Amino acid sequence: MPQFFLNKRLIILLVSIIILVALIGFSLRDRDQLSWPEKFVKDTAGWVQSIVATPTQYVVGIVENIKDLQNTYEENKELKTHLEDMARLEAKVYSLEQENAELTEILEIEGSIGDYEPMQATVISRSPDRLWHEMIIVNKGSSHGVQKNMAVMTARGLIGKVKSTTPFTSTVQLLSAMDPTNRISAALQGDKKLFGTIEGYDKENEWLLLKGLPIDAEIKKDQMVVTSGLGGIFPGDVPIGKVIEVVPDQFGLNQTAYLKPEADFYNISHVMILTRGMEIPEEIKVEGEEDEGEDL
Repeated sequence: MPQFFLNKRLIILLVSIIILVALIGFSLRDRDQLSWPEKFVKDTAGWVQSIVATPTQYVVGIVENIKDLQNTYEENKELKTHLEDMARLEAKVYSLEQENAELTEILEIEGSIGDYEPMQATVISRSPDRLWHEMIIVNKGSSHGVQKNMAVMTARGLIGKVKSTTPFTSTVQLLSAMDPTNRISAALQGDKKLFGTIEGYDKENEWLLLKGLPIDAEIKKDQMVVTSGLGGIFPGDVPIGKVIEVVPDQFGLNQTAYLKPEADFYNISHVMILTRGMEIPEEIKVEGEEDEGEDL
């Protein structure tokens, strides 16, 4: 009995193999039409594939969109970083260009200086409050040879004088400071020199006041005003400003000229501290130090 079942299984296996080979051969031959079982199987498989493929493609599309959004976010983040760096570099380049132009002007001024020696200094501090138009601090002090009342200018013109010094810094009082003792001896250039003093500042118009001019003097607009050099400490012929308007003083005895400063008191980065080429007599030094209100 076991032998019979063994032979029966073998026979069934052989018959199955023969049928399978026949079906394979039948399916491999060239035919114009498919049999109905093949059509049924293909349609069933296609229907199942479409059911599976549609959500699969949808999920794959969502995943790809998320990846694209992540890539876009990273790219935007990187581009923003580059833009920030570009803005910083542009600002730095502009600052360097301005500094280079200013230093070039200073070098040109240094080459034309006659009877005084310039000492270049950099502004290191400026008060943001009401003293903005009155004081600046520079990085040169008494150890560098800076003394009180020395003239200070930019490449364009005079801005003020040294108010006080420490070994390594100096405080500069600007011409625009509202201080009654802040006076500078000045001269109005022309066919005949006219002398007066710079004292006072019109904040509204940003004009300097040149006082003490003769009442009968003919003064024209755009005439240049320079330092007179008569005070013994300030050198002469340092540009201060140009005449904008002339009015009589309150007593009618003299004239006052309003000047537009040559230098920009608001934007100051580099300055020159001016020292006389010749030795200043000791009595003049003492006099200038004791009385700040004396014309320089």
